[in-house]
Amino acid sequence: MGQAKRRIGHQGVPGAYSDLAATSFFAGMDYEKKAFPYFEDVVVAVMDGTIDYGVLPIENSSTGGITDVYDLIRKYHAYIVGEKIVKVEHCLLVYDDTQLEEIREVYSHPQGLSQCHAFFRSHPFLRAVPCSNTAEAARMVAERKKRTLAAVAGIQAAETYGLSVLMRGIQTNQSNYTRFVIIGKKKEISPKADKMTLVVTLPHEPGSLYRVLSHFDEESINMTNIESRPIPGRPWEYFFHMDISGHETDEAVQRALRGIRGERAHYTLLGNYEADGTMSHL
Repeated sequence: MGQAKRRIGHQGVPGAYSDLAATSFFAGMDYEKKAFPYFEDVVVAVMDGTIDYGVLPIENSSTGGITDVYDLIRKYHAYIVGEKIVKVEHCLLVYDDTQLEEIREVYSHPQGLSQCHAFFRSHPFLRAVPCSNTAEAARMVAERKKRTLAAVAGIQAAETYGLSVLMRGIQTNQSNYTRFVIIGKKKEISPKADKMTLVVTLPHEPGSLYRVLSHFDEESINMTNIESRPIPGRPWEYFFHMDISGHETDEAVQRALRGIRGERAHYTLLGNYEADGTMSHL
């Protein structure tokens, strides 16, 4: 990443977890931020040069991969140039001094609502209502000023929109993290890069995935994630998104990738970047 002022974008309004991830990743750098309504808007803005980098959630430790983001990165041929892991602590945010028994509807992003499923099971009088973003839910509650409404969002959203935190840490899994990727239009690989993301297409035949994965095993390369996504127009056939440890210049990585090509599989490198070390310190 160069030294000029960076133009970065994220999905959602100020106070969203994506906003927090962007601020954390680019801390100490000169940048300007822009918010976009949808994930695809962020990717398009990167590819048409409106912004230099986009910040998107790609995986949550409780609910798994965010499939739309996988599909968009592949569709637009964007590159992953970094990642940021953010601890997700969902709060129940309310207007003024609203009490729990007054609330009837709780708004949040579908992922946020899903991550708090135990809370909603234990409070059946609350109706979970999905919306586009956690912080957008907070902004709506702040604007409407109704005591029957609440939002599930982070503490940063409460601070941004002047809401009260009625309950904190209502997510079911208290070790709840979201991994965000930083995308760019061009491939950027630093000497510190130690993580690779590939998308692999396999022959539709028995054992093809096993044979591909065996090359990582033979070279003692750690695979940290694998996600399957449907191939458009080819029912029951799939792309496989794979995260592995390593640098593209590592001899072991090069041997494994040569082996994959020998299996009549096709792969595309979506990025080689420095892994966020947040989890290693927990």
